[in-house]
Amino acid sequence: MFDVFYLTTPSYRWPHERQADSIEHACELSRTRYLWVVDGLNDYSHFDWLWEPVPWEAHQTHVWPSQHQENSGTYLVPKTGISEINRNHAPVPRIGSVPRIGIDHGNGLGIMCREKSRYISDYLGTMRRVLSKCKHEYVWIVSSVCDYSKFDFTWHPSEWQQDMLHVFASNEQAFGDTFYVHVPSFMAKTESLAILEWFETLNFVTDHAVPRLPVPVYRHSYDSQVPAVWEYNFQDPVVLFVNDNSEPVNNIPTISLWREKTKTIVPLTPGASSVLVPREAKNHLKKQLYDYPNIDKTHRALGNDQPLDIVFIDNGEPNAEENYMHLKWAAERANSVKIHRSSGVNGRAAAYHAAARASTTDWFFAVFAKLKVNSDFDWSWQPDRMQQAKHYIFHAKNPVNGLEYGHQAMIAYNKRLVLANPGRGLDFTLDDEHEVVPVLSGTAEYAHSKWSAWRTAFRECLKLKGQADVESKYRLNKWLNFDNTDQHIVNEDWSRWGAEDAVAYYEEVDGDFDALKKSYEWSWLASYALLKRNLTPDQ
Repeated sequence: MFDVFYLTTPSYRWPHERQADSIEHACELSRTRYLWVVDGLNDYSHFDWLWEPVPWEAHQTHVWPSQHQENSGTYLVPKTGISEINRNHAPVPRIGSVPRIGIDHGNGLGIMCREKSRYISDYLGTMRRVLSKCKHEYVWIVSSVCDYSKFDFTWHPSEWQQDMLHVFASNEQAFGDTFYVHVPSFMAKTESLAILEWFETLNFVTDHAVPRLPVPVYRHSYDSQVPAVWEYNFQDPVVLFVNDNSEPVNNIPTISLWREKTKTIVPLTPGASSVLVPREAKNHLKKQLYDYPNIDKTHRALGNDQPLDIVFIDNGEPNAEENYMHLKWAAERANSVKIHRSSGVNGRAAAYHAAARASTTDWFFAVFAKLKVNSDFDWSWQPDRMQQAKHYIFHAKNPVNGLEYGHQAMIAYNKRLVLANPGRGLDFTLDDEHEVVPVLSGTAEYAHSKWSAWRTAFRECLKLKGQADVESKYRLNKWLNFDNTDQHIVNEDWSRWGAEDAVAYYEEVDGDFDALKKSYEWSWLASYALLKRNLTPDQ
């Protein structure tokens, strides 16, 4: 029997086996003409230890492969040292594994490990901390977010890749959570390293992936994702937040957990009714998920949001029926869109409340009777649920003065905010958080009668008169001064007079809020129009 040596793991099969620092060192120590080099992680139960090479191969170093690599760590070496390599041998099965060190992300390790460590911030710092006291030359780093029930821990690297950091993908994510580590090399190469991606010799193993455990799903009834994230007690590194009305999303992407910058918030639908949120994001949260700096919007087409309802609001406008039929025609291409109608509700706040109660969705498109919607409007538009709930104001074209802004435009109202607002200010929509969407929703046909032209201009210009910004001043001037000499627009004078009367009334009451708020009620408007212009609602 030839001398037997091991480099890392003893086999405990032979009482005379000894440890050597290298094969060259083993050759120096050997007292026989050949020597065996073995690895205790292999199965040698059927190995022929009396085997010798034929004379013409006697000078060669013979290497046995494993089921994974071209070298199992089993050699027959001439004492004269390594020369020509002969790998023409049957595999020696690898059945053992190097020790496992587990990293717990807070959800608990479901696999037996030699040692455990809590994940903190990133993999580089966590691994350096746990490996700094490690006595083993090679280890597996495993993670609590992965399912190892079918993983083969007998895997080992090629002899040419011993000092690399071997990374196993988590699902489709190449920057995975499972590592095969040569501890001395890792500690030396990361001593002054800033991020793990800069490791000198990373090897991304392409033929072995580890499935992640399913991402926890938190279903909630909030209209925004913000309060749901606020209230959630994270135990896992990533959670899927889903609004109750969201459609299922398949093929959820796998987020890299290597460091904070890679742990991104990932909306999975255009309106973010389904969104992946890493635990770190909660520490940044103030008013919106965008307070967290790491957002990945490239997966927003994976799912669909529930289409918003449309509510048509009318109160006796002569063109209401025509515009309602046009709306039905324009929206019929979006088969899943529901159209409701709210008619004849007296008082502005009450009309909005009735419209909100008619809606079955958290937001709804409010289409006012005087708006002729664009036939190509995109009814698949969605609010951004990664922000706090708000109203969204589209643009409308004013055919009298040529302005295009939010006045008389379609509005995507948040149902909850509408129902909670009793009518606090002069502009119901602006009472709450709101955002302008610079998309033309239609044409405001408000000058179909004298009364409608005067009333619409009066109410809008009361609001504009109270604003100090340059844009509001510009718009007010356009309401008061427009030139349509090249065309005749019906009731354009009544629109101008409504604007003039609004400015006069504002100055008369010196901007008193209670006096201005009277414009909310149709009866007061009718009385004032009669007083100022001898105008009645039937004109």
